Amino acid sequence: MFDRPTILDEAFSRRVAAHDFPDSRNNAASQSFAPHVLVDLFDSQIMSRHLDLWARRSKGKTFYSIGSSGHEGTAAMAAATRTTDMAFLHYRDAAFLIQRKKQAGGLTPLHDMALSFAASADDPISGGRHKVLGCAHTFVPPQTSTIASHLPKAVGAAHSLGMAQRLQLADAVLPHDAIILCSFGDASANHSTSQGAFNAACWAAYQHLPMPIVFLCEDNGIGISVRTPGGWIAANFANRPALHYVSCDGADLNDALRGCEEAVTFARARRKPVFLHMQTIRLMGHAGADVELSYAPMAQIEAAEAQDPLLHSARILHEQAGMSGVEIVARYEDMRARVERVALDALAKPRLATVAEVMASIEPEKGAKPSPPLPDVARRDVMFDKDARNLAKPVTLAKSINFALADIMLQYPNVAVFGEDVARKGGVYGVTQGLQEKFGAARVFDTLLDEQTILGLAIGMAHNAFVPIPEIQFLAYLHNAEDQIRGEAATLSFFSNRQYRNPMVIRIAGLPYQKGFGGHFHNDNSLAVLTDIPGIIVACPSNSSDAPAMLRECVRLAHEDGRVVVFIEPIALYHSSDLHTPDDGGWTAPYVAPEADNAIALGTLGQFGNGTELAIITYGNGYFLSRQAMSELEAGGINLRIIDLRWLHPLEPEAIAAAVADCRNILIVDECRRSGSLSEKLMTILTEAGRGDVTTRITAEDCFIPLGPAAELVLPSKASIIEAARAAVA
Repeated sequence: MFDRPTILDEAFSRRVAAHDFPDSRNNAASQSFAPHVLVDLFDSQIMSRHLDLWARRSKGKTFYSIGSSGHEGTAAMAAATRTTDMAFLHYRDAAFLIQRKKQAGGLTPLHDMALSFAASADDPISGGRHKVLGCAHTFVPPQTSTIASHLPKAVGAAHSLGMAQRLQLADAVLPHDAIILCSFGDASANHSTSQGAFNAACWAAYQHLPMPIVFLCEDNGIGISVRTPGGWIAANFANRPALHYVSCDGADLNDALRGCEEAVTFARARRKPVFLHMQTIRLMGHAGADVELSYAPMAQIEAAEAQDPLLHSARILHEQAGMSGVEIVARYEDMRARVERVALDALAKPRLATVAEVMASIEPEKGAKPSPPLPDVARRDVMFDKDARNLAKPVTLAKSINFALADIMLQYPNVAVFGEDVARKGGVYGVTQGLQEKFGAARVFDTLLDEQTILGLAIGMAHNAFVPIPEIQFLAYLHNAEDQIRGEAATLSFFSNRQYRNPMVIRIAGLPYQKGFGGHFHNDNSLAVLTDIPGIIVACPSNSSDAPAMLRECVRLAHEDGRVVVFIEPIALYHSSDLHTPDDGGWTAPYVAPEADNAIALGTLGQFGNGTELAIITYGNGYFLSRQAMSELEAGGINLRIIDLRWLHPLEPEAIAAAVADCRNILIVDECRRSGSLSEKLMTILTEAGRGDVTTRITAEDCFIPLGPAAELVLPSKASIIEAARAAVA
């Protein structure tokens, strides 16, 4: 009774053969397109449909059977766009991808998609890691199904087009006159991530900044089982400031083409955002495991099936291309046979068989894009003309990062710095002060107050050859947008089999011990949100001597190797000058120019002292506090060394074990919370290295950080480190 795939399949052939077509859903006369265009689009539609039918019927042989049935009108958007218009797709857009691959020529869309459905290692986009819609040859980065997470990066890619043109970026990936397409469902339009992206696009366009993007909302009226109120999408988007609204019927090829061409033409000519509201339907439920009858009455399901877009396309082909019902059904059945032949071949292909094969694409290909040479001395002297006096003095952590950013931006014309308050103000802590004056408002700019937009902007810009350096103002603010790193930036290489990369260095002011600033939002001491994400790098300099070299290495890793890097800057150490006594200057260091830089490669540990009685392993503020404790411990007869991890993720177990191999006792000092902190990983590493019996740890309490002096009660201190060190060697 509820074998809807078979019912839908048989109903098409029966009704078309009898010329039992549904009436047009358009009251107004729609533009008519050439018969050969319509026939070509129909072929893409039925290819998509038969792939869906195969996936639904091939239980256990294919995977992730969210299909595109009812959304076949998106083939019209592929016809209306160029293959150089980057597209971030909704997971129901198989017809779009098929049509785009056909337009590119030389590709095999049917075979490619069958391989993806079968999770074959030969799948040309993900290598069998996911059923994704993507293509490395037609500017369609692969998408997974995190709801709406792709919209912010689509806005970022659109922003990058005008930016690349303005800066005359030589190696931009996309043509300057390209547009960006971003598609999603009506339910996803309600997601906060979507709303942030719409707002960011309108915010930019309202200020007359180029924002050539088409938001394609495929409105099938339902999200899994929850209905979208009638008229809701139009009411929300038809009159938004700076957003051009277009509507069309995705079931009618003529009207879909008309609407898509209108939207694309507007975005390309005006360089402004467009909201294209395409009416669609959903057929066969949300996915293979979804029993639609459990939440929708049969009459409603049958009413949707009666409006099958393929039936409407058959009517249009009969009326405008002169094709009989028998001819249309024959075309439909020929496509079924093609799909079945290709499906058998795809199912026979090997799948990923080893851990190494699965993990091979987590990190992008190394050395794919060499760094530019260092600029000549004369250019650098001009840039630092106003800073010449400070360059000759020992500097703080904040100033060393500032100077390093300037040197990096001089060397890399594709680097841009942006975030909240980073431009004219120079950041809350002055770290980006003067950069806009040196490099202009196109490369150093303020964003709106939305961390999802900031990170999405970075991901999208990275798709167009930029190496973005976005700033997240405080570590706690990252939680508003962490999925942009986890679900989008970190997964791109993995799900594209290294064919796409989104390099970036995300600067985050973080960690505790900041005095005079309120509570846990400005003193967040948890890095767990970052240190379990495969493929990304987390760096944390503790001092002004290390920070410039580490930051340069981070940018090199991003530019050359396509890495996603998070650079954690300890707020409390930004302006610290002294180590032991007032005015001793022990926590400052001369700024070292790039040409004289001693590189600190990924995974390289820092070490102070050579004692063998005790090794303290730490990072960030813990390194500062341990250095303060060291003189008192040594005065008490404890011979020790301090290891600064510097690179917090991924940790290098062999290097860590080797650094303390000749030490009798080991103390881990971790300013993050006891549960979920790096100390847990370090304890495991040392235990597996056979050193667990001589290793202890001191951490922050499992508590949020309170305001004022009470903060000191829940964090490691110089005194508590001394006490723990003495206990460790007792």
